[in-house]
Amino acid sequence: MTATAATAPDTVSVAIERARSAQAHIASYDQQQVDDLVTAVAHAATRPATAARLAELAADQSGLGNAADKTAKILRKTLGTLADLSGAPSVGRIADDPDRGVTTWAKPMGVIACVLPSTNPGATPINNIMITLKGANAVILAPHPRGEATCAAAVELAREQLEMLGAPPDLVQFVSLAAADKAAGKARAAQLMAACDYSLVTAGPANVDMAYRSGTPSHGVGVGNAPVIIDDTADIAAAIPKIVRSKTFDHATSCSSENALVIDCSVYDDVVAQLRSHGGWLVPAADKQQLADAMWPDGRLNRTIVAQPAARIAEVAHLHGFADGASFLMVEEDGIGPDHPFSGEKLSVVLSLYRSDTFDQAVDTVESILAYMGEGHSCGIHTEVPERAEQLAERVNVSTVLVNQPHAMNNGGSFDNGLDFTLSMGAGTWGANDSCENLTYKHFLNYTYLARPIQSTEPTEDELFGDFLSRHR
Repeated sequence: MTATAATAPDTVSVAIERARSAQAHIASYDQQQVDDLVTAVAHAATRPATAARLAELAADQSGLGNAADKTAKILRKTLGTLADLSGAPSVGRIADDPDRGVTTWAKPMGVIACVLPSTNPGATPINNIMITLKGANAVILAPHPRGEATCAAAVELAREQLEMLGAPPDLVQFVSLAAADKAAGKARAAQLMAACDYSLVTAGPANVDMAYRSGTPSHGVGVGNAPVIIDDTADIAAAIPKIVRSKTFDHATSCSSENALVIDCSVYDDVVAQLRSHGGWLVPAADKQQLADAMWPDGRLNRTIVAQPAARIAEVAHLHGFADGASFLMVEEDGIGPDHPFSGEKLSVVLSLYRSDTFDQAVDTVESILAYMGEGHSCGIHTEVPERAEQLAERVNVSTVLVNQPHAMNNGGSFDNGLDFTLSMGAGTWGANDSCENLTYKHFLNYTYLARPIQSTEPTEDELFGDFLSRHR
């Protein structure tokens, strides 16, 4: 084993101590030195053979998704993140505003802890390493046990690059949460969150809640359950391939995958026909409850169907009429809430279909779905009427509304939209999070503002109240 090999420290306290020492070493790095660390990690991770190796390891160990799509995700997300970070100021003096007399300095937060999900054990650690190193921070990753081997490989890759550049390898570490006793793993995660300077939790709601209770500032992410409208003006021939590719990508590991389509009645039959022609199998009404019982056997989502091929889900549910070669399942739904589980997040290649008579009704349905599950996260629309997209954005409590785009690919940033590349999306106070943004390097910086005296800008009372008083006296 090499000197940089990613072995997890025996204790959280050892990892924290090593991270603080390493971070202090680079606290004086200039922008170029920090950017070189980030670029080196990205370059190593995007070598085709390396990305494929990480993806295969992720698929094999987690049992979720597929290696080909995970490879594409690692490549695209890493390159997109590097493009966002390239040239962005994050060290030392980053901005001057002569008119306001304010100069801004960016400074490291220190040691960042990142708690990772099982669904993206390859792409997420690389992204987290890049966005935290960009601010000259140290990072300690805490992967889900089903993604530990992949995370360890990503950490080792990063440590090798840091050592090559003369930086301390302990800037990047991981701690194991694997334990015979599940409670012991959770306790270790809680200890890490409490000991670090800041945490990013991309895992489930229980972990986000744990982070917020740790006493350490934290970024959390919300629950996904993206509903997408297809209105009567949509270019269906263009929309359906996007939706299908997004829904089936990596067998729907992404929390941004379309979970429900809300379809205008005038185009409903055409949409369903095209979904079928692109690999969808419509579950017969008589078998709908049978599928629900298999997916939620005890009222909770059955982990054996999460991020699995459509054929595997059909097998678990004993759907004997399942069409060979189908890549996803469709379920017609008209209810929302706990008694209608298909209205919630499914993390599977199962797509719920709703009808709407009017656009207002479609928006009402989207609002109701999100009120049940996924509020604050995201939704989308396929339309040729820009005003409808704006109306949806104005009404619905989500952080992101995508227009005519594949949700799983573009919600976390894309080269053909203006969102930051990320694998962590805040859902605002609607989703019990502290941010409504795609999380990136800017969220892991402290700032110092130098304020100099300038010519007074104090307004007169007439300037402040004149217009108001003229209208309300």
